[in-house]
Amino acid sequence: MSFVTRRALSTLIPPKVASPQALGAAPDAARMSRVVKFYEALPRGPAADPKPRGPLEWYQARYMGKNPSAAPLVHFIAFFAILGYGQNYYFHLRHHKNNAH
Repeated sequence: MSFVTRRALSTLIPPKVASPQALGAAPDAARMSRVVKFYEALPRGPAADPKPRGPLEWYQARYMGKNPSAAPLVHFIAFFAILGYGQNYYFHLRHHKNNAH
């Protein structure tokens, strides 16, 4: 087995932290107490939801998060309707503002 394959497999298998030999042996008792203290210090329960940090993340959290809605579709249609009217006005309607066609 190559070194790369052995290294990849070793990361999948956890180390023997609480083996039967280490639990009863006196030299390993100090090491086990450090391991126990480390795991006691870790937070418990589910991770907190991340806070949105920018406008796009805020929009996604508000409209596409836990309670998704159809508002982004309405916003998309309204944006392109306003954009289309703006282009129509600039390229065609402004020339007819004071003169009949």
